[in-house]
Amino acid sequence: MSGVFSLTRAGHWFLHSGIQSANGGVARFYRADLKKNKPVSTEITGYTASALVFLYEVTGEERYLDRARLTAKFLCEHAWDGGLGTFPFEHPSPSEESAHRSYFFDCGIIIRGLLAVWRVTREQQLLDLSMAAAYGMLRDFHAGSDFHPILELPQKRALERTDHWSRMPGCYQLKSALAWWELANATGDRDLQAAFLELLDATLGTYRAFLPGTSDKLRVMDRLHPACYFLEALYPVLDRAECVDAYRYVIAEVAAYLREIATNFCRSDVYAQLLRARIYGAGIVPLDEAAAAEEACALTRFQVAEPDARMNGGWLFGRRDGALVPHSNPVSTAFAIQALWAWQNRKGGPCKLPPI
Repeated sequence: MSGVFSLTRAGHWFLHSGIQSANGGVARFYRADLKKNKPVSTEITGYTASALVFLYEVTGEERYLDRARLTAKFLCEHAWDGGLGTFPFEHPSPSEESAHRSYFFDCGIIIRGLLAVWRVTREQQLLDLSMAAAYGMLRDFHAGSDFHPILELPQKRALERTDHWSRMPGCYQLKSALAWWELANATGDRDLQAAFLELLDATLGTYRAFLPGTSDKLRVMDRLHPACYFLEALYPVLDRAECVDAYRYVIAEVAAYLREIATNFCRSDVYAQLLRARIYGAGIVPLDEAAAAEEACALTRFQVAEPDARMNGGWLFGRRDGALVPHSNPVSTAFAIQALWAWQNRKGGPCKLPPI
């Protein structure tokens, strides 16, 4: 680990590490201990589409846009199941490692990746598929008072809920619903706007119960990144007093738990999301410069600097009991480059690029 942030090496990692297949699909992460990629994840592919567009917008380098288009093409032509009208969890699905399922959260992230590419290319197919997928989410996952987190395919039967955060509905789902908000802004669709605002109002009544959520400190760390998803979903509605109150509360909670638990277990994506939340909300919630500087410093230490091309430039997942977790992770890398770029450029004013 070099401790010095390099956007160039991170971009090179996305393009040349092998984390992305030739057809555009992106692996969940690379296991350095096994020297093997995990299977292609449709959600992670969606995040990567957004990350590649971000890299294109801040560097102007066409190679990132070319790869973003390939990523979007994979999502349209391979990840999307037209017969079921949804995105299965992995590709192919089912596989030896995963059951045939669809996740509410993943679908929204994939749509946002498609929209990121659409905003640059204006390819109608991307907008059309995004609309179909958004209405599929409303149709398939709606459970009356909330949204099912996971459906078993092909029946679209709700998977039994458990006490793990990803197997329960919660405030974190609002980030996925940002897809509806962004589509409404792109198309003027009032129904999608109303759906986002309805879920917003519901989560404003429940978010304080999300943390700690368990007495197991290691599991609390795993709940900090979805808590930050809720923060990210609040960015476009920080003109509402209750949203500002929620923003302040969750930033303080995440920061306190991160510092309490980090000596035993910490995740690089939590540092990245918390730093990004501080910077993006700085126009409304005063930026704690000292805390943000500490988080930026901690975050840079997870970027890999070594000869192995499968690792060099990417971000490791985290650290447990003082040892780095040897997973080179696309989502951690995506969040980190945006957070650190925004930190370095914060004096130019609030970041205008949508959160990955």
